[in-house]
Amino acid sequence: MTMQPRLEPTGLFDVRYAAFLETVAHLRGRLHRYCARMTGSVLDGEDVMQEALFEVYCKIDRLDDPSALRSWLFRTAHNRCIDFLRNQKTRRRAEANFAVDDIVLPAEPAGQGADRAIERLVIHLPPKERACVLLKDVFDHSLEEIADLVGSTVGGVKAALSRGRAKLAALPCRPVVRSEPSQDPQLARLLARYVELFNRRDWDGVRALTSADAQLRVSDCFRGLLSESPYFVEYEKGKANWKMEIGAVDDEIVLLVLHRSEGGRTPVYPVRIEATDGIIKRISDYYACPWLIRAAHAVVVAGPN
Repeated sequence: MTMQPRLEPTGLFDVRYAAFLETVAHLRGRLHRYCARMTGSVLDGEDVMQEALFEVYCKIDRLDDPSALRSWLFRTAHNRCIDFLRNQKTRRRAEANFAVDDIVLPAEPAGQGADRAIERLVIHLPPKERACVLLKDVFDHSLEEIADLVGSTVGGVKAALSRGRAKLAALPCRPVVRSEPSQDPQLARLLARYVELFNRRDWDGVRALTSADAQLRVSDCFRGLLSESPYFVEYEKGKANWKMEIGAVDDEIVLLVLHRSEGGRTPVYPVRIEATDGIIKRISDYYACPWLIRAAHAVVVAGPN
């Protein structure tokens, strides 16, 4: 897919945004890793990170010191993550999981090499503690930097770190057993039909499954009405190289785009479909984000590949 940008803030993104993304490319992996662990989802993390990148891009003329870009990006991404958690009402559920008064303080960092294990567990923490533990024990930010990023004081960060580390240390030492992702039967039928039509390149049939105001988001390329995008044209260009199947990324049912390789077809990126009453309202295509598959805990292809 090679959508060419033009000078508009929505729809096809402009060439200046592409240049901005090239400038921050070295930070993008870390930003996504942080957002994914804060939100608890590699896909939600990507969405939040993209919103943060675009927000900074739109205000880039306010940046006087180029060396401050890293902190600005992380601060914006953090704030977006907190907004996401509040909107999803997960903050209240996370905070209810632990009684702070019952925690014995403090606990030291788990040690070098344990950052991946920490990342998997921080989802159990309330947002502030989650952020502080990630930024300190995984991303190695200073206490002063963390205080600036999360809008706290050094003392507040120390307290959040102590609480968060102690809660992580108190988690049961047993493996997490993942259940099979559950799915609404109506959505399952819709996705199966979408995949069937998409693989047949029946674009009129695919469009018939969507609402007139269906939204499309293609990472780094397009955000707007599906009807105003060259989305299906781009897939038509690469018709010999790809196939779509229903699958799952971690615990979420998604569509997976598979590319042909020597060993068969390999999933390279996911596509999210959001529907209401059997009608597709939103498509999020992550073709420009191959790191999502690598960052996921588990990727399952339901159909034959």
